[in-house]
Amino acid sequence: EESQEKFWDFVEANQNIEGEHDDQAYYELIVKRASALLSSVQLNMLKFALSLRAYSATVHSFQQIASTEPPPKGCSAFFSVHGEKTCDAESLATLLKTAQERPKPYLFKGDHKYSGSNPDAPVVILYAEFGKPDFQRLHQVVLSKVHEGSVTYVLRHYLANSSGKKVFLSGYGVELAIKSQEYKAKDDTQVQGVHTHGNTRLDEVQGFLFGKLKTLYPELKEQLKELRKHLVESTNEMAPLKVWQMQDLSFQTAARILAAPAVDALNVMKDLSQNFPTKARYTRNTHTGAFFKGTLGLQPGDSALFINGLHIDLDTQDIFRYSSWPYNVQELLRPTFPGVIRQIRKNFHNLVIILDPTQENALFQKLTWSLCFRIGLVFVVSDEDDIDGMQDAGVALVRAYNYISDEVDSQSAFESNETNHLYMFNRVPIGGQLSVGEVVKVLEKRFPYVEVSSVLGADSSYDSNRKEGRAYYEQTGVGPLPVVMYNGIPYQREQLDPDELETVTMQKILETTSFYQRAVYLGELATDHDVVDFIMNQPNVVPRINPRVLSTSRTYLDLSDTTVFLLLWLSDDGYIRPVTFWVVGDFDKPSGRQLLYDAIRHMKTSNNVRLGMINNPSDDLSAETSRVARAVWAAMQTQSANNAKNFITKLAKEDTAAALERGVDIGEFAVGGMDLSLFKSAYEGPKFDFLLSHAAYCRDVLKLKKGQRAVISNGRVSLLEAEEVFNQDDFLLLENIILKTSGERIKSKVQQFGIEEDRYFLLCQAPPDELLQSVLSLTQRFSQGHAVKIRPKEGDVYFDVVAVVDPVTRDAQKLAPLLSVLKQLVNVNLRVFMNCQSKLSEIPLKSFYRYVLEPEVVFQADGSFSPGPMAKFLDMPQAPLFTLNLNTPESWMVESVHTRYDLDNIYLEEVENIVAAEYELEHLLLEGHCFDVSSGQPPRGLQFTLGTESEPVIVDTIVMANLGYFQLKANPGAWILKLRKGRSEEIYKIYSHDGTDSPADSDDVVVVLNNFKSRIIKVKVQKKPDKFNEELLSDGTEENDTGFWKSLTRYSFTGGAKTEEPKQEKDDVINIFSVASGHLYERFLRIMMLSVLKNTKTPVKFWFLKNYLSPTFKEFIPHMAKEYGFQYELVQYKWPRWLHQQTEKQRIIWGYKILFLDVLFPLAVDKILFVDADQIVRTDLKDLRDFDLEGAPYGYTPFCESRREMDGYRFWKSGYWASHLAGRKYHISALYVVDLRRFRKIAAGDRLRGQYQGLSQDPNSLSNLDQDLPNNMIHQVPIKSLPQEWLWCETWCDDSSKKSAKTIDLCNNPMTKEPKLQAAVRIVAEWTDYDQEIKRLQTRVQAGKDFLLTHRGEKLLGEGATSYRSQIICQTFSDQTRL
Repeated sequence: EESQEKFWDFVEANQNIEGEHDDQAYYELIVKRASALLSSVQLNMLKFALSLRAYSATVHSFQQIASTEPPPKGCSAFFSVHGEKTCDAESLATLLKTAQERPKPYLFKGDHKYSGSNPDAPVVILYAEFGKPDFQRLHQVVLSKVHEGSVTYVLRHYLANSSGKKVFLSGYGVELAIKSQEYKAKDDTQVQGVHTHGNTRLDEVQGFLFGKLKTLYPELKEQLKELRKHLVESTNEMAPLKVWQMQDLSFQTAARILAAPAVDALNVMKDLSQNFPTKARYTRNTHTGAFFKGTLGLQPGDSALFINGLHIDLDTQDIFRYSSWPYNVQELLRPTFPGVIRQIRKNFHNLVIILDPTQENALFQKLTWSLCFRIGLVFVVSDEDDIDGMQDAGVALVRAYNYISDEVDSQSAFESNETNHLYMFNRVPIGGQLSVGEVVKVLEKRFPYVEVSSVLGADSSYDSNRKEGRAYYEQTGVGPLPVVMYNGIPYQREQLDPDELETVTMQKILETTSFYQRAVYLGELATDHDVVDFIMNQPNVVPRINPRVLSTSRTYLDLSDTTVFLLLWLSDDGYIRPVTFWVVGDFDKPSGRQLLYDAIRHMKTSNNVRLGMINNPSDDLSAETSRVARAVWAAMQTQSANNAKNFITKLAKEDTAAALERGVDIGEFAVGGMDLSLFKSAYEGPKFDFLLSHAAYCRDVLKLKKGQRAVISNGRVSLLEAEEVFNQDDFLLLENIILKTSGERIKSKVQQFGIEEDRYFLLCQAPPDELLQSVLSLTQRFSQGHAVKIRPKEGDVYFDVVAVVDPVTRDAQKLAPLLSVLKQLVNVNLRVFMNCQSKLSEIPLKSFYRYVLEPEVVFQADGSFSPGPMAKFLDMPQAPLFTLNLNTPESWMVESVHTRYDLDNIYLEEVENIVAAEYELEHLLLEGHCFDVSSGQPPRGLQFTLGTESEPVIVDTIVMANLGYFQLKANPGAWILKLRKGRSEEIYKIYSHDGTDSPADSDDVVVVLNNFKSRIIKVKVQKKPDKFNEELLSDGTEENDTGFWKSLTRYSFTGGAKTEEPKQEKDDVINIFSVASGHLYERFLRIMMLSVLKNTKTPVKFWFLKNYLSPTFKEFIPHMAKEYGFQYELVQYKWPRWLHQQTEKQRIIWGYKILFLDVLFPLAVDKILFVDADQIVRTDLKDLRDFDLEGAPYGYTPFCESRREMDGYRFWKSGYWASHLAGRKYHISALYVVDLRRFRKIAAGDRLRGQYQGLSQDPNSLSNLDQDLPNNMIHQVPIKSLPQEWLWCETWCDDSSKKSAKTIDLCNNPMTKEPKLQAAVRIVAEWTDYDQEIKRLQTRVQAGKDFLLTHRGEKLLGEGATSYRSQIICQTFSDQTRL
């Protein structure tokens, strides 16, 4: 990442790492060799990256790319030459001879290309493991070919025999949240077969090693247990607090932090915030001063983090996300803090630098900012044809830049490393000038095989844009070099101080943001718009900036003492024009004619301008010296305004003037409609009185020299120098200034008073307002006296870090460990300000939290890697019921892969051993947005596939209407994105793509995932010409059910021993969707499935949300599918980052029940039935699937109203719901049927997400998300009410209706709060039988596993393991938990 040169230097130093090394010795050797190439800060960042395993994804991506070659057998390292492979060094020459007959391979942005390679030569890709003998051998072979100039050398890391060891990750958070026990949802099944994984060593409480003690004294097990319980309870009591005790908890916690020594303050904040439920009682008696209650410029409780002034968004904190910003313009409207620069992947901020590279350029040499821009360079160099790059340093730089851009890319040509043009500047001392020699040295080092004279010399083909650069500079009129423009606004000369330029630019960014926000809010700027085009289409944008026009020093014409003379006017009759231009010049000279020509050309493009012409002759007047001037006067006197305008335009051209001088009759230039005879009579008249009056006026009133040019605009006089350019663009700029200041106001007054146009002069003598920019000042004030302050080390460069935080918020839980690690990595000037909330009415933090992050790799005493970064929760209180949640980077899709405990219901009083959980990073998420270029709208229902050349369809997805969003599950590697075969490919074609790894116009859309950062792409599609009127989601849609949904059969079982089975017709299968989290609800889910299978004759396919299923359930479900002969699939969907996030697990699960129905299932699934996990089915569900919904997209059962004693709990009978429903039923979400075809057709999913986005911002809204949302949308997305018999619930339905119930739902009872398990046994007679039947099957399955473990030594750990794991260890011996 630092530079390709340093990479290759590192490779050279580590060609063969000989000898045996343990993990630590190997690591230290590598770090030592890297230290020779990196600064101390860079070395720390390398250690941090290795600790994060940040490059593991890169290694894995190269492995995947190598597998597509595929590697030749028996080779630990090999060459690939245009698709032909060998590991025989002798064969390389043979393959090179025939290489040109085969197409060149595709090279990725992350590829390592040797800097001395010949870009025109064949490409040799070496796949090898760095540091191994085979690598050294083949590397030397290909290196010799590079020096001959015969190959382009690309190196990709490759392991022939991967160890298969799991890589433990960090960079994520773990929450142990205290769960409400209002309704008991805990399974009573005893956990069996728990293994401690050797973590008894963690069982330490106040210095007592209880794991060791229990081993030494097993007979004292119970006594030791009681001792531990006493010790834990004595230190971690969670005594309830009264309301008055909570009010100042935020201030009291802040006081505890600030009272600590500065060196310990972050650790104190970390301990208090991450363990707040047990620490609250220690802070409530802390004295706090009134100084905390002052304002910090933010709302109380808000948090913010600034590094070197750049705002870091804590809401999307992701240790891997350095550059993957959202690109949706709606992000501009998100609430944020004063002075924050929003990080959005759009070209909002454009910096153009115009400079002469041969001048002193201290400004350009210091261009190393932390701000993010789109930067453009314009080099102004000699445009003379006989000057080449061997003579002129400026020309040499331009040609070198063009050469590097063509041979590598423009990014490489610009980056500040030792082989590009920015480095050429950096080699020049401050105050010095660039020389040809500096350019030559850089080229010779980077491209040793190239003849420098062929690039820089007279015959160079790399001269593009040299003349255009100077022409652009002259055309813009921006003044002396260097020039810097932000979004087209030139900086003032005093703003170009290199030390102040970044500050000035940041201020401009903040000023411009409000302009963008307004445009987004009004709908003028949308996500699919090009921001640069939007900027360029603003009314105040002009193609040229003239300092004379913009000058604040202005002279106005005083006509009070002047005799009115005859002025030649050019305008249409009867229209009031607020801008008056007088053009003064000798129209018989080229300079005067050009000024006149540009003025008329501008007038033709504007309805605001009228034009007056004053001839200022250079010589004494005669017929020969006034041909054009007389013709102008005659046309104005005798012709209509339009004919005169067209004729004068012709006269102002140089070829016309030349012809007149040669004696060509002026009648030859007449335009259509002219009265030629009348014109000639005036033109050939003997008198020049009108021209003499013009000359006198120029001399006496305007004080002009003979022939001098001028432009007078609404009375403002601009005298032009002899060679000064004033063109059509300058007239446009002048018009804009007049209109913005006085022109429109005067026009309105003229219209109000009814003055005729030919009776007035529009003369404005008030100076104009600022047109191009406004100055706003934003300042943030922090109380400097009351903050955690950590000073930087003296004499070293440091990062300025400012954090604002309420210490009793989730932000504090995440921020404290992050700042602690940052402090260890780099030199910081750190200030943490406490932004507290007052008058709290409840405990602000109800969870324990750990952020897994280490500054460098950790080793054990024997030199091996430590078991891996992990979250440990020590000395947890015993009484609460906990639920475990992971907070991972946005692009991670993780699942729990190994734990026997119920992580949704961790009750430590009942735990005897270590509670350990391992999670696996199953997929990296590829996200995107898709739009139809013709309509500008997302192509709803369009499907994409992701795969490789050999396997084109591995996963697929459906495009939403919301922002055109789609997501695909992938792993590190190179992938090809295509339209899915079927209607998507028949109707659409890919038009362009952005953010991918292939050119925008490439047919193959290649995306390389080689890191853990979020990846978001943008795809534009277009309907094929013959499909323009067709729709994807028509009622006749038939989509071939192949692709990802078929590939999911690795999770699909049909019950027999056959590996393949003929596909059932979709009408013959009942698709049932359900969700569950926690062992109790998974137990209910298995019983619900059995009840369905016992009563339904039609084949059934279950769809389960995989996101929250336990390893136990996923391990058992294949056995159950085989036993009972059903199909199933596990589906996943990552909650989109742009959709309002829920933080409570139960609410997230509710969201998945309703928000993503249109994208969770393939288009081939016409109907889906949702059945709650805690339901018992007593009928054939085919009847529900075939129920006529009468055009509604879904059908729900209304809440029962027959149990009268529950009337007081029926919230929908009064207040908001009674008014909103207007007599309609309120429906329960435990059972519903969805017509997915109709659901997609009317965009129901998009409407539901849109309504959710608006309502969910209010924490008091959507309290029962999964059923409040569809009931709230009943007017926009209609609900068909199912007969009451389809769902019976004891809480709301009377006993008499139970006998006709087709399903029984175990609703919570707000009156009795009866535990769910107890209610199931009491209410449903068959429930216990079903439960016992499932348990007998589980016993048989476990017996089979035990047999395998005993007799074969094999252990089954589940399915689908990949190479990345994060680990959590929760250790408990009845009294204590460590996670």
